[in-house]
Amino acid sequence: MTQLAILFPGQGSQEKGMGRDVAEASGEALDLWKLAESESGLPLREIYWDGEAEDMADTRALQPALTVTNLTLWMQVRSRVSPSATAGHSLGEFASLAAAGVLSMEDAVRAVTLRGRLMAEAGQEGHGMAAVVKLAQDKVEEIVDRAAKESGKELRVANYNSPAQFVISGEKEALESAAAQVKEAKGRAIPLAVSGAFHSPLIQEAADEFAAFLGKLSWSAPAFPVFHNATALPEPDAEKTMEIMQRQMTSSVLWIQTVQAMYGTGVRRFVEVGPKGVLFKMLKPNLKGMEEEWTGATVGSLEQIETL
Repeated sequence: MTQLAILFPGQGSQEKGMGRDVAEASGEALDLWKLAESESGLPLREIYWDGEAEDMADTRALQPALTVTNLTLWMQVRSRVSPSATAGHSLGEFASLAAAGVLSMEDAVRAVTLRGRLMAEAGQEGHGMAAVVKLAQDKVEEIVDRAAKESGKELRVANYNSPAQFVISGEKEALESAAAQVKEAKGRAIPLAVSGAFHSPLIQEAADEFAAFLGKLSWSAPAFPVFHNATALPEPDAEKTMEIMQRQMTSSVLWIQTVQAMYGTGVRRFVEVGPKGVLFKMLKPNLKGMEEEWTGATVGSLEQIETL
């Protein structure tokens, strides 16, 4: 039987109406939305089912709402599949932990609600992020190292999304220096509409508070391997998994490495569970040149679940 990996998307995958069809068909799913609204103090269904894009981009609302969408879709998918592995991109990693039984769904929702608030509050003027496209990984890393040294400011590669798409995170002077060098190298640096330098040491204070919260949760060994953003590897031990997640907020997202590592263990079918299909679109560049054929699918609605 073909080995299957379940992928869960993160911030940037939100869309209007997400999760509505599942919640209207399932009382269990609706209860998870209500828990997220209670934890966040925000009218999440109103925002994401009837609201505007600007409100949907607020990380305080986005993190619990997208996680609930991912998890309620998973509730409908799990009886149809037997995963060999799972992974989630940044925020999506918490859905992967819940899918594998490492955290309860309720604790995952509580965790991401706090994470969204802390990340929103961690934003500082002069900190930011930018997507870098059309340059190879070694060139991006070279530019980031040079810009950090020349400016004397913090800068790092925050996301390794695909071989031609990276995200850099840091302080304004270093970001501006890197953007100029990216342009000179015939690439593009696109500023992101975020208020903080996420997945970098610049949000360490928020990460420390979040780590303390995670330490109070109940952690279990995964029912199937969870490949982590920070290591691109699975971790079978519950205590060590918690420790990895305690540093996830300031660690780089090693997504290219994660997808390739799953392929290396024998995964040949990837199913993204969540809206928009962002991770599905990254599969082709991330698996380019692999000798054996693989397949991918995306599940963002009840209708798409029927195609599995």
